[in-house]
Amino acid sequence: MSKIKCILIEDEPLAVKILVEYIAQLSFLDLKGAFKNAILASEFLRDNPVDLIFLDIHLPKLKGIDFLKTLAHQPAVIVTTAYHKYAVEGFDLSVTDYLLKPFAFDRFLKAVNKVKNIHEEQKKTNDSEGKDFFFLTVQKKKVKILFSEIAYIESQREYVKIITTKKEYLSKMSTHEIGCLLPASQFKRIHRSFIISINKIESYTAEMVEVNGVAIPVGREYRQVIEGL
Repeated sequence: MSKIKCILIEDEPLAVKILVEYIAQLSFLDLKGAFKNAILASEFLRDNPVDLIFLDIHLPKLKGIDFLKTLAHQPAVIVTTAYHKYAVEGFDLSVTDYLLKPFAFDRFLKAVNKVKNIHEEQKKTNDSEGKDFFFLTVQKKKVKILFSEIAYIESQREYVKIITTKKEYLSKMSTHEIGCLLPASQFKRIHRSFIISINKIESYTAEMVEVNGVAIPVGREYRQVIEGL
């Protein structure tokens, strides 16, 4: 498989040292840089897209959560912090996992494997031209979901709700994870909490899209997506 390009944003030297050592042990990770603050990382990301960010929450100048809110196209994110109270807010911003410091290598590996699985599923989706469905895990069962039946997807912290023309499904994953399984030509993320089916759009403005009779807000950082419809 292709390597997962990653960066880390961390201002604690010991935490940087541990993360660099952990990353070096996994051949499928390719560390592209380590940054002491989110502003330096933002400058790097403008010209160097990555697949994964290891992100501390308590950073100088720009906090980790605020940095996430500035990303129009968010890669996978693994939050690393000593503060458990930020877990819920992190899930609201569709992070893939949350590592509470200090964390051992096995816990780090579990988080990274989530990203690896998403990366591999995305490659399968890209390689399977003409595929019109995917399998979603719902209460330990794999359920076949047709792309043509999906109206929109809503984030509910560590879960996503998939609204189709037939019924609704709830699955434990982030909007980033499910977004990687969907064909980009048919689905667009228009808000941190919403992905919509372009074919199911009934009307739209710069601030709102109506899908399946439901008014869905357009996030400010996603307005260029609507302009491109």
